[in-house]
Amino acid sequence: MTYFTRYIEGKVRAAASTFPAIVLTGARQAGKSTLLRKLFPAHQYVTLDLPSDADQANRDPDSFFHRFHGDVVIDEVQYAPGLFRHLKVLIDQDRHRMGRYILTGSQKFTLMKEVSDSLAGRVAILNLENLSLSEAGLKTNSEWHKILHRGFFPELWRNQELSSNLFFSSYISTYLERDVRQIINVQSLRDFERFMRACAVRSGQLLNMSDLGRDVGIKSQTAKDWLSLLEATNQITLLEPYYEDIGKRIVKSPKLYLNDSGMLCFLLGLEESNLAATPLIGTIWETMVLAEFRKHQSYSSIAASLWFYRDAQGREVDFMEVSGGAFNLYEAKWSDGFSNKWLSDLEEVASALSASRSLTRGKLSIITRVDYPQEKNSVAIIHPVDQFQI
Repeated sequence: MTYFTRYIEGKVRAAASTFPAIVLTGARQAGKSTLLRKLFPAHQYVTLDLPSDADQANRDPDSFFHRFHGDVVIDEVQYAPGLFRHLKVLIDQDRHRMGRYILTGSQKFTLMKEVSDSLAGRVAILNLENLSLSEAGLKTNSEWHKILHRGFFPELWRNQELSSNLFFSSYISTYLERDVRQIINVQSLRDFERFMRACAVRSGQLLNMSDLGRDVGIKSQTAKDWLSLLEATNQITLLEPYYEDIGKRIVKSPKLYLNDSGMLCFLLGLEESNLAATPLIGTIWETMVLAEFRKHQSYSSIAASLWFYRDAQGREVDFMEVSGGAFNLYEAKWSDGFSNKWLSDLEEVASALSASRSLTRGKLSIITRVDYPQEKNSVAIIHPVDQFQI
């Protein structure tokens, strides 16, 4: 079986040496179980995807833990919220024994509440994203229509004969039945699937909750609840606008992005063969670039925050990264042509931010399809493979 080396491995090992327990979150099929079984082969393993195991862990955690002699990986632990308080007691019996319990979960709603209530100070929390470009071994001259359409779930790259349409249709069916139905009382799973498709149409756009709810025929509060569920199960990201003073920010709505370009293409009904012709290709590229930023931040040792920028003058930049008191600006462009306006737009925003003197100026970059890194007027022109290389 093909194993993709994950760049977060070092962080996971370090956490296991300094905390009694680890919680690794991430979307379904992101590779959590595969990663942990590779890193901790001596740990026993159990998945609570099996209803009988989940029921025992939830109702009788004492008997459940007596089944294991030594350290254990517990997969999809959100299905047994009753075991967390028992886990706290077990940890406190031998507080300085590290890496005993390795937990995974694909639902942050239940998981984070139980962790904060029962395991505060005893657990390290990490998040695993889908494969990055580098982890998948992709190059600047790869077939980018295929890559965007296929997305970055590990199984689709392990088994490249697997139909991506079959994978995503099965994924959504499982997601609706196992996650959506369990967490919230959705009267119609068909309505929720329509809601997912409505979100896909809006990937890369400012979020308008009223319009989103109206298009699906649900109330704004319901749309808000469903959107929170998609975010908690690692299906979407809400990217906030940058502001120096929260009370004075011009744009208050976040931008909505799907987390995987392949899922986005599936929900939009796009095939690889017609991807180049769709007017949404720029949005799909931008969605992929944001995903690479998230992946890079998840395993980087440098703390950074990511925003988009829009001001009262209508100036806008796709991504603004703030780290160590400096800002970096990035535009994501699918076009293989080049426009000097891209440079001038970045320079205008950089000058406006520099004038505020709250942050120092960092690098300006255009992330696009180029064969090798270039520079024009102090702006880097770079391919995402090179931008996010480790």
